[in-house]
Amino acid sequence: MGFDGAAVLALESRRAAEMEKLITMQGGRAFVAPALREAPIEANAAAFAFAEALFDGAFDMVILLTGVGTRYLQTVIETRFPPGRFAEAMRGVTVVARGPKPVAVCRELGIPIAFVAPEPNTWHEVLDVTSGRPETRIAVQEYGKSNPELIQALEDRGATVTSVPVYQWTLPEDTAPLRQAVRRLAAKEFAAAIFTTSSQVDHLVQIAEQEHLVSKLREGLDETVIGSIGPTTSETLADHGFTPDFVPSHPKMGMLVVELAREFARLRGQKQRSRF
Repeated sequence: MGFDGAAVLALESRRAAEMEKLITMQGGRAFVAPALREAPIEANAAAFAFAEALFDGAFDMVILLTGVGTRYLQTVIETRFPPGRFAEAMRGVTVVARGPKPVAVCRELGIPIAFVAPEPNTWHEVLDVTSGRPETRIAVQEYGKSNPELIQALEDRGATVTSVPVYQWTLPEDTAPLRQAVRRLAAKEFAAAIFTTSSQVDHLVQIAEQEHLVSKLREGLDETVIGSIGPTTSETLADHGFTPDFVPSHPKMGMLVVELAREFARLRGQKQRSRF
């Protein structure tokens, strides 16, 4: 049965075509409105300052939160310093990776990894795998937006933490599809909405604020089955006052769509009954 012809919203950007295909294969009428784009920070002062401190031996642990951010960090540093110097310096510190994507980049660069945070690859798992470690001078490669909870938790352990913002999530250049998504959610036209990153939630609300539709957006999402890819995205949804109805068994996009489609009829029935 799957989505059984219901309208399903997704906010995917880089994998928009794949997301649309997944929803369609599960019987949904997909509307994919890209909610973000990855943009290098124009002034890379923080990255260069990190590089200089790294080369001077100022860190004994570096936490890499994303593969894209790790790659950007290397690319930015090599615009000012000799190729290979970043990787060489990283071999002298304890490297922690938040999941498989930064692991892949490090392997390509020949950077040994001491610890890998297991699924669901959130900052909580980063804290778990670094618990009890002696390193106290820590650099954190940030992604999209700062993670104050992780930084505070590390500082509470007695660490000195340096944030290294390498790239940020921005709104897409063309926001028309996202604005249409907000209006359609406000009009309660979607039966399900799928969120795969926390920034999608932030940007959806940002556009709703610009359109003066925040209260209508909330009403619409209250009647929409909300699928969330995992803890980080779910926490952001909760921060905005939205309650995820479904989280997949593993934080993978395909798993989210397939498993949500399998449970959709039941979840939609629960939503409809809760209104009365």
